[in-house]
Amino acid sequence: MFRMLMALLLSMTVVTTPHAQEAVTPDRSATGGAQTLEDILARQRGEEVDNSFRRNNIGDPDGAPGLGTQLGTLGGASDPELWRALRFGEAKITASNDGPASTTLIQDGGMRWLTFRQGPLATYGAYLLGGTILLLGLFYLIRGRIRIDGEKTGRKIERFKAIERFGHWMLAGSFVLLGLTGLISLFGRKVLIPAFGHEAFATVAVGSKWIHNNVSWAFMIALVMIFVMWVIHNLPDRTDINWLLKGGGIFSKGHPPAKKFNAGQKLIFWSVIVFGTSISVSGIALLFPFELNMFAATFAKLNSLGIPEALGFGQLRETLAPHEEMQYAQLWHAMMSFVLMAIILAHIYIGTVGMEGAYDAMGSGEVEEQWAREHHSIWVEEVQAKKQSSSESATPAE
Repeated sequence: MFRMLMALLLSMTVVTTPHAQEAVTPDRSATGGAQTLEDILARQRGEEVDNSFRRNNIGDPDGAPGLGTQLGTLGGASDPELWRALRFGEAKITASNDGPASTTLIQDGGMRWLTFRQGPLATYGAYLLGGTILLLGLFYLIRGRIRIDGEKTGRKIERFKAIERFGHWMLAGSFVLLGLTGLISLFGRKVLIPAFGHEAFATVAVGSKWIHNNVSWAFMIALVMIFVMWVIHNLPDRTDINWLLKGGGIFSKGHPPAKKFNAGQKLIFWSVIVFGTSISVSGIALLFPFELNMFAATFAKLNSLGIPEALGFGQLRETLAPHEEMQYAQLWHAMMSFVLMAIILAHIYIGTVGMEGAYDAMGSGEVEEQWAREHHSIWVEEVQAKKQSSSESATPAE
């Protein structure tokens, strides 16, 4: 999974990444030293192109004629030379905005980001969510609802305390809002504008952005809460191997023994923690783009480990404009969100229509004793042993 995600994101850099093949310098004598069609096509293929003929051709500002006598674009005052100097960061300019990106007037990553965002990101993201929903529907038609096998006892066991349910529902509610508003931002222009018009979409987009930026803090707080409360119960142990080998009893009658969380729930937990943390960090980078630059440092580390070369991407650029940092952060943020949304769809299915009695755990906090024995038999024994020990210690000695 990590290899696939890295390959998808790093494909963004392929245009600016040096490849192993030798770059052939085209004959520019016929163009007066300007770039040729071969240069342009080579860049589009992701090949390394020698830019020195442009990088070094930025004029000599000190040798430019005075403004009073200038009749044409000569020396350092030449328009093409000025724009080349701006592109390669060599122009001596000042700006009314003195922020970190104030002097970055040209950066080449915008179109690659837009093409990737509107193309592979939106397309494969939609396929992932749509395919997950279809698979869950097909699974329900084949397997049906997982029922309680034994006879119900009518007795209840407390599974989650109020504070645990609060943390869960704050995480779940905020994630649903973040997912919906994020999808509006990504697909709004293609879906909502044709359906409702530009003005209606503008209102929805502004509201979605406000909700997304502010609800994100609730998501991060809840993420910390559930980690602190449940991490001890989600550490791997031997019972998980048996549970996985038997498929959790989903395809057969009888469920393997499990503690408070079975192996499937542990996979969900760690997916939420890992992907949720990655989403949170990249989201903070988008909220504070000049304070947290993730990708230049990450690319440098990946280069030192040789991972990009192993994936066929060569050396990644380690110097990025603030705009490029935001572009990479937005793509990573969306990719991680798509993966986590697909996982949560499966979690929602199991916790509602997919399994009888599962919703009660987070609804009322109490579950049917027979359900608990079938799905978490080891945990039930531990709970009852504690109750018995407590009652014995509370009984006065004769």
